Amino acid sequence: MLSWLRSWLIEPGVRHLDVDSPGFTLAHRAVLQSKTMLRHLFERFYHECHSMDLHYFGDCPGRRLEIGSGSGFVKQIYPEVITSDIKPLPLVDAILRAEKIPFPNNSLRAIYAINVFHHLPKPSAFLEELLRVLHPGGGVVLIEPYYGWLARRLYKNLHETEDFDMDAPGWETGTYMGPFSNANQALSYVVFKRDYAQFEQKFSQLELLWVKPHTHLLYFISGGVNFRQLAPGSLFPLVELTQQLLSPFNQWIALQHTIVLRKR
Repeated sequence: MLSWLRSWLIEPGVRHLDVDSPGFTLAHRAVLQSKTMLRHLFERFYHECHSMDLHYFGDCPGRRLEIGSGSGFVKQIYPEVITSDIKPLPLVDAILRAEKIPFPNNSLRAIYAINVFHHLPKPSAFLEELLRVLHPGGGVVLIEPYYGWLARRLYKNLHETEDFDMDAPGWETGTYMGPFSNANQALSYVVFKRDYAQFEQKFSQLELLWVKPHTHLLYFISGGVNFRQLAPGSLFPLVELTQQLLSPFNQWIALQHTIVLRKR
């Protein structure tokens, strides 16, 4: 029944595409452009990244880079942000791997990454690269799947190509199968919560400044980039109001959370 429901809910435009292909990301962009609630959600994510940047990275010099830009539209809101992706896409400024960022030492003020971290096969290599490329006082803003009561139940059954393994033996996801395949959606929990002592010991030059759970109803109703929107876009104000009223329960029902790391 669950498999049938997931199949029925999948956006027709992405149903038969290879998840690791550029065409899959371009299909995501078409979905994002067509869904009112999803556009509002991404706008919120971009504002979240930018506000965390301004608040925590102060007057730090350097440029801003978004990794995993894919189907997004951050440049429409913050034109100064350099966009990038691992896939060869015509819509981004640079093609790069998060574990090997082609920028000089100490040259970046901020890195934004929305639902990217859990796709990295070698998160330790990415964290090491942050220490090289970030200017002291600069940092990274990650928006990732949360691990609360609702999130762990939903994500465990959401994607056929991604797992949600809070008990993973290590940080690496095993054999690299592609940008979207074989990801562990619980990776931010594993690294920054379960194994925080290990993270702090290995990456002592990175301060974990902020972890905030947020976003539930809007994410669910919008369907994200993979599933159908469950309500007309005209109902966005009502969905937004309901989400705000439920925010005191985010610890249990949130589906996303923001993580801010800063280079000492």
